[in-house]
Amino acid sequence: MDLPLRGAAAFPRAEVVPVSEKPKARHVDVIPVRWGDMDTMGHVNNAKYFTYCESARMSYFAAVRMPEHREHERQGPALASATLNFRRQVRHPAELEVFTRVSEIGRSSFKMEYELFHRGTDERVADGTGVIVWVDYGTGTSNPLPEALKAAIREYEGEPSG
Repeated sequence: MDLPLRGAAAFPRAEVVPVSEKPKARHVDVIPVRWGDMDTMGHVNNAKYFTYCESARMSYFAAVRMPEHREHERQGPALASATLNFRRQVRHPAELEVFTRVSEIGRSSFKMEYELFHRGTDERVADGTGVIVWVDYGTGTSNPLPEALKAAIREYEGEPSG
C-alpha cells in the first residue's frame, strides 16, 4: 500500500539558481571554527552558522561606515529575517570564509546574501540571506534608508549610484 507523500516530498522542487553561480562577493571575512562551536554530533552546530553570518554582517556594516550615515541617533539596522541552507558538515579545526553582498536595496530595507566556504576552496558549506530593515529603535517602526547609506552600499558593491 502506497502512503500519500507528506511535507517537502509532496511538492516538486522549484528551479533555483544557487547564490554561488554568481561571482563571489567582494566582502569576505575569515572565521576560525572554535572547538566549542561543535555539538555532540561532532560537527559545527547549525546555530553557529548564524553567528558567523552576524560577524560578517557587522564587518560589512563597518566597511560601508554605516554609523556615519545615520540621520538620527535612535535609527539603525535591525535583522528582520535570516535563512540558511546547510550544504556540508564542518568540523574543528577549520577556517571558513564568509562572502557577503547586498543584492537588493528597497525603500526601508536591504537584502544581504551570504556564502560560507572552507577557506581557500570552492567547497561551499552554507549559503543564505538576511533582510535588514532600517528602524526607529524608539518606536520600533521602519524608516526609509538614508540616501547616503544607499549610495555607500552601491559604491562598495561597485554599482552605479541611483
